Amino acid sequence: MTINLKSLIGKLNTTCRSALEGAAGLCLTRTHYDVDIEHLFLKLSEMADTDLQRIFRHYEVDPSRLSRDLTQALDRFKTGNARTPALSPRIPKLIGEAWTLASIDFNAPQIRSGHLLLALLENDDLARLARESSPEFQKISVEEAHKHFFDLTAGSAEEKIEAQTVTTERVQPGGAPAGSKTPALDQYTIDLTARARQGDIDPVLGRDFEIRQLIDILTRRRQNNPILTGEAGVGKTAVVEGLALRIVQGDVPPPLRNVSLRTLDLGLLQAGAGVRGEFENRLKSVINEVKASPQPIILFIDEAHTLIGAGGQAGQGDAANLLKPALARGELRTVAATTWAEYKKYFEKDAALARRFQVVKVEEPTEEQAIVMMRGLVDTLEQHHNVRILDEAIEAAVRLSHRYISGRQLPDKAVSVLDTACARVALGQVATPPAIEACRRRITQIETEMSILERESLTGGNYQERLEELAQEKGKTESRLAELEARWGEERQRIEALRAIRDKLEAHATSRQSESNQGGNGHLSPEEIAQLQSELSRLNAELEQIQGDTPLMQVC
Repeated sequence: MTINLKSLIGKLNTTCRSALEGAAGLCLTRTHYDVDIEHLFLKLSEMADTDLQRIFRHYEVDPSRLSRDLTQALDRFKTGNARTPALSPRIPKLIGEAWTLASIDFNAPQIRSGHLLLALLENDDLARLARESSPEFQKISVEEAHKHFFDLTAGSAEEKIEAQTVTTERVQPGGAPAGSKTPALDQYTIDLTARARQGDIDPVLGRDFEIRQLIDILTRRRQNNPILTGEAGVGKTAVVEGLALRIVQGDVPPPLRNVSLRTLDLGLLQAGAGVRGEFENRLKSVINEVKASPQPIILFIDEAHTLIGAGGQAGQGDAANLLKPALARGELRTVAATTWAEYKKYFEKDAALARRFQVVKVEEPTEEQAIVMMRGLVDTLEQHHNVRILDEAIEAAVRLSHRYISGRQLPDKAVSVLDTACARVALGQVATPPAIEACRRRITQIETEMSILERESLTGGNYQERLEELAQEKGKTESRLAELEARWGEERQRIEALRAIRDKLEAHATSRQSESNQGGNGHLSPEEIAQLQSELSRLNAELEQIQGDTPLMQVC
């Protein structure tokens, strides 16, 4: 049954698989012993824009009444199960018949909710069970629904997903879709080398020693699985990303040049694995596809302690035992990452597992090393926030975060400080300065209070003194607001002029560099450059005089 479960669940599309996982969760919540037909169709009926909903609409099936009937049927189920529920034998039977319908009658690559409904109603035993659970199923004409299936389900979200699947997958002779050769890897891993080729990984600076250690260990014959240990925030994942960048650039020994480095997504691997054995089946599928791949694959397991030895939840006890044989035979190569405390707690107690890994310590960088690392992020942060980051800002972020922020490590806390500063400066370019906002809000508050007091004065209240105080405060606040708005306008005017000159000088430097490589000349003459630099100095001096100690805008 475990084999059938694994193969049949793989035939479900994302909608049906999500419904089955929801059914398992519902069964667990209600402490039922088996996940049955009623659980599955109750969850399917709750999903929007499915084949099921369109068929129900055509035959005027009342979804709320169907849901009520199925819920009442579930209320009659035996309860009190304290363990992980199993699948009822009717579920594999239903999915098997649905796959026969989908693949033979409809030439579909996956099972849709409409196929499950037809399989339910075309099987005499299952149909009788369905009609006993809810009379609403009797409204559906099975023969007509089968004959006009494509018309009834036209435009559903499942039809669109199927169309995308058919156009992207290669189709075998005879019409059956071939599908991906590595479905588990595609579903549960992320290709870091592909992301590096696409430019989605930031440059990694200052970790050359750790990356070289990784390369040395990965090229060994035995004990060739490095495990990165270090406190949270020191950059363990960045070291692996740096390795991916080197693989793409070809800056690795020949045995690693054709390697695919993939991150194992533990969240996806564990999500919905409520049925007994499903977690192990998923992990086993990943391992088997890694072993069978013609291209060498290295798996990166972040937070490895959550996968190895940190069980206790149903279905997770055999993870380490699945990994050990593959690691021992060299069929699976991994790069793991965890904190030193978790390594001591979970890995060292299992000597057989610890022998498979070679520890690479990732220490917190010094301030100087962190500054070098941060410089690699400047371009990304500048593009994201559309601001200019000065080198002194990088140094200040590192030194001040190291001095004043405890409980976190460099470079993580320095990145947070710099990112926050960039966001605040970027907001200041488009938003109203806080001082002006405060004045406007205070004027609104004064006007509201004055209108209330004036209304109460008409009925005999004596608030003249308070009204005079408010009028004076309002006048002062309005004067302050006018002064701030005038200064804001002057600052904005000069900052825009500064940026225009700076952009012109930088464009000249860029074009000059590219043209010098081609033997050309720059666009600006030395006299024009000197004039622009002089204008830049003048505007900076004026801006500094206008802003004083309380600037409303930042130049960057």
